[in-house]
Order: sequence, then C-alpha cells, then structure tokens
Amino acid sequence: MVSTPASLPNSASRHCGLYQQVHVDSQVHGNATPHQMVVMLFDGLFESLAQARGAIRARDIEAKGRAIGRAVGIVDEGLRSALDLQQGGRLAHGLHELYAYVTARLMHANLKSDEGALDECAALMTPVREAWAAIRPAVDARRDA
Repeated sequence: MVSTPASLPNSASRHCGLYQQVHVDSQVHGNATPHQMVVMLFDGLFESLAQARGAIRARDIEAKGRAIGRAVGIVDEGLRSALDLQQGGRLAHGLHELYAYVTARLMHANLKSDEGALDECAALMTPVREAWAAIRPAVDARRDA
C-alpha cells in the first residue's frame, strides 16, 4: 500500500520528496489523486529510462547520469519510500525488495552504460505500473463512495 505524505509519520514524510514534488505539480495540472500521482511517477520513470537509453547510445555520459539519477530518485524517493511496510503486508514488502533491486540495476546501468540493465528495469516495472493503472476504477469508486 502507498501512503500519502500527509498520512506518514513526520520522519518518513521527509523521504517523500519526489512524491511531494509530483503532488505539487499535479495540483498545478488538475488536482491528481494520490493514485494518479503514483502512475505519474511510473511514467516519469519510463521517460527517464528512455532518456538514459538514448544518452548511452549517444555516448553522452552527463545526460545518462542525469536520467539514471532521476530514475533512481523516482524509485527510491517516490515509490519505495512511500510504501507502508507496517500495513501493506507482503505486497508492500515485495515491492520494497523489487524497488531495491531495480535501484541496484540502475546503478549498474549507470556504471557500465548497460542498456540491458535499463531494459530489465523497464520489464520489471511495467507490470507494476499496469497494475496501478488497472485498479484505478476501484480506487475512484472507493473515493467517490
């Protein structure tokens, strides 16, 4: 389960920088729900992976580092730090481990300019993003009830 920054204890809320940034951006762009913000984080991740892939191909080390750094921030500060490990059960713990693995693979991709590692990260995160998008009707119905 993902908690909104307002529902996290003060010490944990400090670590939701990207989540909060997306929240502020979404307020400017139409008051996105917390669920929509998570989908936006995933979209930002995939955009960053594509930028990193392009930078590797162009041999642009600086752009690669920026793109992968953004991807790491999205995974760690946006997605992983927003998990509620106490109430989220096995799902939250499984996502926590997945996000840690993806972060490690992103670091490897940065050090070795490894497009295959970027592809692996995209392949691992695609089903999670699709699951978030698929539950939107249920989330909206619950919110509107």
